[in-house]
This record gives sequence, C-alpha cells and structure tokens, in this order.
Amino acid sequence: MDKKRFGNIDEYIAAQSELHQPLLNKLRDTIRKAAPGAEEVISYNMPAYKFHGILVYFAAHEKHIGFYAMKSVMTVFKVQLANYRSGEATIRFVLEKPIPVKMVTEIVKYRVQENLDKKQRKELTKNKKTKK
Repeated sequence: MDKKRFGNIDEYIAAQSELHQPLLNKLRDTIRKAAPGAEEVISYNMPAYKFHGILVYFAAHEKHIGFYAMKSVMTVFKVQLANYRSGEATIRFVLEKPIPVKMVTEIVKYRVQENLDKKQRKELTKNKKTKK
C-alpha cells in the first residue's frame, strides 16, 4: 500500500475529503492563534506543532478528526473531555459537530506552558551541573 508522504500541512489538508477540510482548517487556525510562536511541521505524516518540543498533532480519519495532545492533557482536562470519545492521549472530534475552539485553545495554551516549564527545568538542572 503506497501511502502519500506530506511535505507540509497545506498538502495534508488538500489531500483530505471536502467534508474534513473545513474542520481541519478550523483546527489549524485555532492552534495557530493559541500558539503563535509554534512551528508547523509534519511528524509521523500528520500535522503537528512544535514549541520547545511537540505541542499537539491532528489527523483526519474516516468518521472523525483525531487531536493528539499528550497524556497530561487527558488528566487536566478530564471534565471538559467527558463528552468526547478519547483514548490515552487522543481526543476525537466527530465530523458532524464544529471544532470546540475554546477547549482546543485552552489545551494548546496548556501545552505551551507545559513545554516552557519543562525547558526551564532542564535549564536549571543544566546550570546546577555546570556550577559544580
């Protein structure tokens, strides 16, 4: 089975069905607004956003859009995610409903802060080792 390899997010979205494209574009716009400094990349052949590490991924599936936001999000946003089918680090947005912009924004901002905190901890550890 030959699977198309995507070079960028524009290519990825253009290759999806007309049903998926508006939702994917809305999700993309929401992520970009929530993390304006994030870099758009293709990782594991899916759209992803990096800011001091991966923030989130998303992908089109036959009946939903998968939003992959790391395990910590599933715990922190447990109440908000109660009405969504989800997995270990996956949130499913069904095609029949609009993207939950407010929740996605909160999740992306949380991930930005989480990555910044992780970066700061690494720098502190590195500085402590350097001073010894």
